[in-house]
Amino acid sequence: MSSHLRWFVRPQVLLALTLSAVPMASASDSQWIEIQSPHFSVVTDAGEKRGRETAMRFEQMRAVFGALMTKANVNLPIPLQIVAFRNSKEIGQFAPLWNGKPVQLAGLFQGGEDRSFIMLDMSTENPWVVVFHEYAHQLMNGVLTAKVDPWFEEGFAEYFSSIEVDSKEARVGKVPEYEYQKLQRDGMMKVADLFRVGKNSPTYNENGSHRTVFYAESGMVVHYLYDNNLIPKLSAYFEMKIDKNVPVEDAIQQSLGLSAAAFDGALRNYVSSGRFKYFPIPTPSNIVSKEYGARPLTPADSGAVLADIHLHSLDYREKAIEEFRQILAAEPNHAAACRGLGYAYLQKRDFGQAAEYFKRAAAADSRDPRVHYYSALLMSREGDFADPSDLPEMIKHLDIAIALDPTFADPYMLLAFAQMHGGDPAMGLITMQKAVSLSPRNEKYQFNLAQMYLNNREPDPAISILQVLTKSGNPEVATRAGESRRTFFSSIASRVPVTRLPWRRNTRVLVIGCSACRPATRPITRTQSCSSSRT
Repeated sequence: MSSHLRWFVRPQVLLALTLSAVPMASASDSQWIEIQSPHFSVVTDAGEKRGRETAMRFEQMRAVFGALMTKANVNLPIPLQIVAFRNSKEIGQFAPLWNGKPVQLAGLFQGGEDRSFIMLDMSTENPWVVVFHEYAHQLMNGVLTAKVDPWFEEGFAEYFSSIEVDSKEARVGKVPEYEYQKLQRDGMMKVADLFRVGKNSPTYNENGSHRTVFYAESGMVVHYLYDNNLIPKLSAYFEMKIDKNVPVEDAIQQSLGLSAAAFDGALRNYVSSGRFKYFPIPTPSNIVSKEYGARPLTPADSGAVLADIHLHSLDYREKAIEEFRQILAAEPNHAAACRGLGYAYLQKRDFGQAAEYFKRAAAADSRDPRVHYYSALLMSREGDFADPSDLPEMIKHLDIAIALDPTFADPYMLLAFAQMHGGDPAMGLITMQKAVSLSPRNEKYQFNLAQMYLNNREPDPAISILQVLTKSGNPEVATRAGESRRTFFSSIASRVPVTRLPWRRNTRVLVIGCSACRPATRPITRTQSCSSSRT
C-alpha cells in the first residue's frame, strides 16, 4: 500500500453539561418503532430512517472492532437496548439528576446487571461520540482479561470510539480534533502522574479541567502506543505495576524501554507534530440497513421500554413502578410491564408480588429470557438454595434463559450455584467458567469461580484468582477475596504446612490482540495530520 498523508480537520461541538428542568412527555406523543438488526434492537421515535441508521452505525462498529481485534468477543454479556430519542427534551427525562434537576446531554450509557441501555439525542449534530466511547468499554470487556489502570481503559475507549465508516472504508484511531485542541490549550499531565490515577481519584471522578485533560491525554497516550507498536509491552508494565507494586517510573523504564521523563518528551513531540496514524480497513460489506426488521410499537410497548430505563436508574426507580402500573391498568397482561414490575418488587424483596408478576409475564411471553432468569433469581433469593426441591424448577428456568439468549452471562452464574447445591460441583465449575468466558473482567464472576475451584478441591487456580482480587479497586471485592484466602490457609494450617501447598502464580496475560500491532502482513502507512496552528 503506497504511503500518503491524509489531512483531517473536523469541527467539533463540545456539549457542556448544563442544568435544565424538563417536563415529562408521554411515550404516546409520537410514533415509536423498533428496528431489529442482527445484533441490536433500536427503539426510536425519530423515524424509521434514523432508526435504521442508528442500528447500522452500531453494527459497523461491532464489525470493525471484531475485524481489528484478534480473538475479540464482540457478543455483550449483558443484553443491550438502544433508544434513540428525537430531541433533547425527551432524553432529558432519563438524564441523571443533579441537585434535583436533569443534566442536559447528547448521549448516555446506563449499565445494569441484567440489562444495559444506550440513549442518544438524534437532534444533535453528532450523537455517536459519547455513546461509542461507552460501547467501546463494553466491547473491551470481551477483549481484556487482566486488570489495567483507568488511563488505559479510557484511552482504549477513546481510541475505538473515533471509528468512522463510509461506503468504501472504515477508519480507526483518528484523533478527535477536540482532544488535540484540549491538550494544546490546557497542557498535559506528566505521564507518571497520569499512570498513577486510580478509579477513586478526584482526577478521575470530579468534573473540571483536570478530568477532561485526563481523558484527552489518556486517549493520546493510547494513540502513541499503537502508532509506535508499544501495546504488546503493556502486559509487562501492568504485571510490574499492579501485580508486583513496582513504582510507576521503574515499571515504565523496564517495560517500555524509556524513562518517564523521556516518555513525557516523546508524547509532547507526538502531540505537537499533529501527525497520527490510523488504521483503514474495507467497509464491512454485509451490513445493509434496508434488510433490518421494523415494527411499530404500541404506546404500552414503548412505555414499557422507557419505564425499564427508569427502573435501572436510582433517580427514577419509584417513577418506573408507577409507569408500569399505569400500563397494566390499561393492559393487565402486558408481558414487558409484568416483567418490569416483578423485577421492581424483587429489588424491594417483596417476593410474593414479584412471583405473581413473573408468572403473568411468563404466561404472556414464554420466550423472554429475562422472565425465566428473574424467576430463577427470585427462587434463589427467596430460599437461598436451602430447599433442594426448588432446584429442578430453578435449573429449568435457567436452562430456558440460556437457550433463548446464550450470551447472557448472569444465568450461567446462577446455574453454576444451583448445580453445586444440587450435588454436582464439577458441572457447577464448568458452568461458572462459561460465565467468566462471557464476561472475563467481571470480578463477581471471578470471585465465584474461585469458590467453585475450592469446592472442587482445586486450590491452585482459586488462590491465584483470589490473590489478584485482593488488589481490586472495589473495596468489597478486595475484602472478600482477602477473607476467603485467609480462611483457606487457616483451614489447612492444622493439617498441612502452608509451604507444602502446591501453589503457583498464573502468568499475567494482557490480551489486546490488535492485528495492526503484530508483525504486519502489510505496513500501516496512512497518517493523519491535524491542521490547527501550533503554539
